Amino acid sequence: MTTLTTRPRASVPASSAMPQRTTHRRAQVWRAAAVTVIWATSLFVIALWVAGGGVTAVLGLNAETVTTLGRLTGLVAANLLLYQVLLMARVPLFERGFGRDGITRLHRFVGFWSFWLMGAHIALLSVGYAIAAGINPLIQLWSFIWEYPGMLLATAGTLLILLVVVTSIRRARQRLRYESWHLLHLYAYLGVGLALPHQLWTGADFLSSPIATAYWWSIWALAAGSVLLYRIGMPLLRSTRRALRVAGVESDGARGVTIRVTGHDVPTLGAKAGQFFVWRFLDGPGWTRGHPFSLSAAPGRELTLTARVVGDGTRRLTALLPGTRVIVEGPYGEMTGERRTGTRLLMIGAGAGVAPLVSLLETEVYGPGDAMLITRESAAEDALCVPAIADLVRTRGVRYVPLAGPRSSGASSWIPATHQAWSGRDLLRHLIPDPGVYDVFLCGAEAWMTDLKRDLVEAGFATHRIHSESFTI
Repeated sequence: MTTLTTRPRASVPASSAMPQRTTHRRAQVWRAAAVTVIWATSLFVIALWVAGGGVTAVLGLNAETVTTLGRLTGLVAANLLLYQVLLMARVPLFERGFGRDGITRLHRFVGFWSFWLMGAHIALLSVGYAIAAGINPLIQLWSFIWEYPGMLLATAGTLLILLVVVTSIRRARQRLRYESWHLLHLYAYLGVGLALPHQLWTGADFLSSPIATAYWWSIWALAAGSVLLYRIGMPLLRSTRRALRVAGVESDGARGVTIRVTGHDVPTLGAKAGQFFVWRFLDGPGWTRGHPFSLSAAPGRELTLTARVVGDGTRRLTALLPGTRVIVEGPYGEMTGERRTGTRLLMIGAGAGVAPLVSLLETEVYGPGDAMLITRESAAEDALCVPAIADLVRTRGVRYVPLAGPRSSGASSWIPATHQAWSGRDLLRHLIPDPGVYDVFLCGAEAWMTDLKRDLVEAGFATHRIHSESFTI
């Protein structure tokens, strides 16, 4: 391995310190607001249950105890389902409060818990009513479905939500094409829409008081309005007003494609290096399926994305024609230069994850030798953004370390087999002998980043200076 020499460090300009502190405080305010809203509404739902005699019923230790616990799990499940819709709607409060990485984790957490609580709600009510009536719980469940208003719709909605949950399990998700999974995932909206209306006909807790009724109607309207506004209305309006269109399509490496998009007043979209958009290209059937791709070049009068061709959705990108209309959602993501607190930069990307790191290196302030880019590819010919990287090396003094080849079978699977004599920690220490002054930006598969983060911390990099975002739901 070639030994890399260190060069004199260049400090981040003092003028950039104040904007970074201001940005950090602003992020804290957004996060506090998002957390407050979640806790306030959750506690309000519990208060509705308490006001409805829930605590007294639980202490009775009889059939009503089981029934009231079923009511409680139903209330919490309904609230979580609506939050699941709000998280999917890309509401600015949550996007800015938690970031894409946090929303991804919340999406999985809320999704699975809402499903299990909904199952507990159904089981507990069936058992509680069955005990009171002296009949079999399965007979009581059948009676719910066929005799109670709205329950057939709720049953259909529950089955759709079950379908989404099963296909969201990581092992099942990996076996599905992205396009198939995306289409199935949209059924969550329909499932929630069908599962909730029965509350208006049979849910005493939802209609027990004017306050309860106003709360549930308001939050349903907010969820539906957020989807229409942030997932459909605003992206369509912003993209149409700017007349976004494909300006050029070029192959990138052996299995990549780079697309340039232009339009009117593109800078007013407010995109920053390191962020991503959800892209829809109006080139025919299937255009409604959005794909998240990061910007692969510094945003300006045009937007550039680079994708690895791995399936039908990305393969159709290679056939796009100049002039094709484009609709974008975004920009999203917080993996931007505003998160920097150190004086030097270490960028480590795998596959298409190299793209946002290149855009960051094109826009960030650093001196010659104060930024290093490490790329990871299964084969050298698959490398993306090679001309842009070469330009950064030549004009900005970026130190470039390409790591290509099959994965190591050792403890540090993020490094190639050609380097498996090294531990990941020692390899990082060899490349970066002074980790304390570096901000690290990572982009790649979730498991790959988890493995790499462990080695970074063991090599002496500060946890709060390791920045990444996960796009895997």
